[in-house]
Amino acid sequence: MSKLPEMIQALMRPEAYPELTKRIELEQTQMSFVFLTDNYAYKVKKPVNLGYLDYTTLEKRRHFCYKEVELNKRLCNDAYLEVLTINHQRHSYSIGGAGIVMEYVVKMRRLPQQLMMDRLIERSEVTNEMIGRLADKINTFHKYAETSNKINNFGSLDIISRNTEENFSQTEKYIDNTISSKQYKQIRNYNYVFLSNNAELFKKRVGSNCIRDCHGDLHTAHICFENGICIYDCIEFNDRFRYGDVAAEVAFLAMDLDHHGRADLSRSFVKIYIARSGDVELKKLLNFYKCYRAYVRGKVASFKLDDVYTTDAEKEKAIETASSYFDLACTYVKSKPNLIITTGLIGSGKTTLSKALASRMGLVVLSSDVIRKRLARIPQTEHRFETYNSGIYSPEFSRKTYDAMFFEAKNILSEGDSVIMDGSFIKNAERQRAKSLAEEMNASFYILECSPDEETIQRYLNRRLQKDNVSDGRWEIYLVQKDNFEPVLEVSPHKHVIINTAQPIYDTVRYVIDKIVRNE
Repeated sequence: MSKLPEMIQALMRPEAYPELTKRIELEQTQMSFVFLTDNYAYKVKKPVNLGYLDYTTLEKRRHFCYKEVELNKRLCNDAYLEVLTINHQRHSYSIGGAGIVMEYVVKMRRLPQQLMMDRLIERSEVTNEMIGRLADKINTFHKYAETSNKINNFGSLDIISRNTEENFSQTEKYIDNTISSKQYKQIRNYNYVFLSNNAELFKKRVGSNCIRDCHGDLHTAHICFENGICIYDCIEFNDRFRYGDVAAEVAFLAMDLDHHGRADLSRSFVKIYIARSGDVELKKLLNFYKCYRAYVRGKVASFKLDDVYTTDAEKEKAIETASSYFDLACTYVKSKPNLIITTGLIGSGKTTLSKALASRMGLVVLSSDVIRKRLARIPQTEHRFETYNSGIYSPEFSRKTYDAMFFEAKNILSEGDSVIMDGSFIKNAERQRAKSLAEEMNASFYILECSPDEETIQRYLNRRLQKDNVSDGRWEIYLVQKDNFEPVLEVSPHKHVIINTAQPIYDTVRYVIDKIVRNE
């Protein structure tokens, strides 16, 4: 707290606000201090010049405060209330009070955190119906968003090339910290080749009025499902980050859904948007703009390492966040999709690994446990503690489950998207079937064998049974599976990654990604 400027410290006191409040929380980004009172949020812009934004004078901060309110009313009309002054008088500061104007602040109505899209995703409460409504809202917004010759210039190949080059120049100093040198080179080369090979496509997008005054920062943390849908916190500080191809905006949200491990929702959103808008060419640009958006998010997270107000703990978190986005950006440069399967006994951490990898690699997770219960028409968390090879775990029902999983995987791969099949795959024939599917669909194929020690497995199984969980695995089933497991012989060693999943999940994921990247 003592590191903060005097005015910011003063705004932690309830008497500084125009309405009564019992508590005040401070959150900050590289560009703003945000004060959360009982019912409102107050955003104060930091006096910084980050190259892509300049808040260094009071007049500039005033201008961008008013612009922020004006622009955000387009998609979240009732949340943005007004711009107020921060005044100083007799050694005290107050918002909207008497005295010398020291600063300007944007006042917003606090939106319910539990209805933010990122929080809803964490609780698995986002439905395809909600995705459809969101796609409709964004399509309508894009349809009527401003366009002009000036705005169209931002869709030119020259501007897009400059934007991508800026990304690389601004992240050079983070190489081998938040991004590896190999990733940096792979992504940079991909961008150059794509831009060179698609000059006519970018020109056509400009001529088709696809370049609009968009939101500019469209990700799940800026979407609230309250009284319809409120999309807030658009970019006001730099027009060129807001002016762009609607495909880049769609790709932003699709990428963020990938990053949340929900590539299935990402695919649904893109499909519905294209169906509503008729913009079939968007698909050709999707991975390019997904890569661009993921890279920007990684870059912005890296910038936190240079912020004097960021604590050491926050910097460690920033490194992990930035690395996750750069990992994801790297997956979009691949010329063909991935088909990854897990193998291992129950309780070996296959599902945890699958979900973690999904968010770093843009994978659709197909879970045998989820599909099995869906086919049985029973709730996901309803347990069926049946004996080995009986009931919904009989050979016949297991075959039906795996047939459904392979059918879904084939459809996803046929559209160029990547899949991880989360199942035991303890038999050679099951793994060979997956390898054959990868060959048929021209996909890269990997087998991830999860192999922790038995003490870890037993502890995990006991803990899992005490929670709502889709799996019905128990120790007695593990012992039977152990006797039936057939060693992995279907692929060469560099396609077979053996993982000690007793390690922390971040280390495990990093190990798997490094293995896969090194093999390409």
